[in-house]
Parts: sequence; structure tokens; C-alpha cells
Amino acid sequence: MSLSKPIMNLVASYLQNLYLHPIKTKSITSCVLGSAGSIASQLVAGQSLRLDPVLAFGLYGLLFGGTIPHYFYEILERLFPEDVVAFPLAKKLIFERAIFAPIMQAFSLYTLSRFEGKNHKAAVKQLFSLYYSVLEANWKWLTLFQIINLAFIPPMLRVLFMNLVGFGWAMFIATKRREQSQKKNAGN
Repeated sequence: MSLSKPIMNLVASYLQNLYLHPIKTKSITSCVLGSAGSIASQLVAGQSLRLDPVLAFGLYGLLFGGTIPHYFYEILERLFPEDVVAFPLAKKLIFERAIFAPIMQAFSLYTLSRFEGKNHKAAVKQLFSLYYSVLEANWKWLTLFQIINLAFIPPMLRVLFMNLVGFGWAMFIATKRREQSQKKNAGN
């Protein structure tokens, strides 16, 4: 019983901040979860902790991980309103999977590389080497979570839900980027 009160207070505070300051709250949440995903990926791989990917994932989450999805889900609701459009869930899902996901994966891979200090040429090279395998994995593994998100999660909590899923996704992306970097270093 004593543990439940602090947890309920934390949840109430989070929901209040989400209502009063949605973009700020979503951005900070994305920052924390992205950084944690990067740290977890390095720890699971048995590596010593490198700060540059942690900062890259954190900065990406802070600047883009809360804001872009926030506006995307608002646009999605306007394009395919539940009470007007036939098969709104299917249309939202197809739009998200076919248009939004490919663009966001490319943007994420490029931006993370730049935030780690890579120049444009190196960031583009890494983007091209990882893009198709990451996008394929996104479609394969995240589609079910998007169905759950769009069908059952209230619009106000959709970014949070995908950020929680994104913790695991950040671990996956960090691992793919690290493997690609290790292959590159082994080839030199």
C-alpha cells in the first residue's frame, strides 16, 4: 500500500503535465526513454558505456521524438475521423506504415548519426547501409504495436505508448548502428 501512493502521485502528475504541457511532456519522456534504450543496448551488449550515442538518442527524443509524433497523430485524427471515414483504423494504419514510418526511419537514422558528430557524408552512408533492414524490421515488429496504439490507446497517450515501445526499438536501432560501425572498423 505504501508504494502505490507514490506511483499514483507520479502517474497523476504525469497525466496533468501531459494535459497542460503536451509537447514538452512528450519530448522529455521521449528523451528519457531514448537515452535509456541506448544505455540498455550498450549494457546488454556487454560494452563499456559510450556517452555519444546516449546523448544522440536523448537529443533526438527531446527535439523530435515527442514533437513529430504529437503532430502526426493529430493530423491522422483529422484525416481519418472515426465518425466520418469508412474503415478509419485501416486507413490510419496504412498511412502510418506506408508514409510516416519510412520517412521517420530515414530521418531518425540520419539525425542520430549527425547528433553523434558524424559529417553529412558519413551519416548518409550509414543511412543507406541500414535503412532497408531497419524499415523491414519496423514493419515486421512494430505494426502490431501500431494497431494496438491506433485501436485502443486514447489519442493523448499514443506518443507515450509508442515511446514505451520505442525503448525496445531504440535498443534495436542502437544495436544495428553499433554492428554496422563494428563491421566498418573491422574492414579498415
